[in-house]
Amino acid sequence: MSVAARKLIPLFDRVLIKKFEAITKTKGGIVIPEKAAAKVLKGTVVAVGPGSRNQNGEIVPLAVKVGDNVLLPEYGGTKVELEENSEYHLYRESDILAKLDA
Repeated sequence: MSVAARKLIPLFDRVLIKKFEAITKTKGGIVIPEKAAAKVLKGTVVAVGPGSRNQNGEIVPLAVKVGDNVLLPEYGGTKVELEENSEYHLYRESDILAKLDA
């Protein structure tokens, strides 16, 4: 994880995610063009916010933690470029579809 990503702390129930790299070459050595490659729907949680507040004003902690692998929706999230050549995405916890076992 980069220094810039460690300095960014999401607010409320938001989660900062680094998506996995897209597969650009098959096992046989064939290069897959960008337009033909499938979207990457998996990522690793880099930072989490403190959680959302319930009706009583108490903070409800998030179900995901730093280092979890998660399944993401095809669309959504906010792209964040913290430094050159590294792209992160901000999602609400409710937008995350599932946690994946490592």
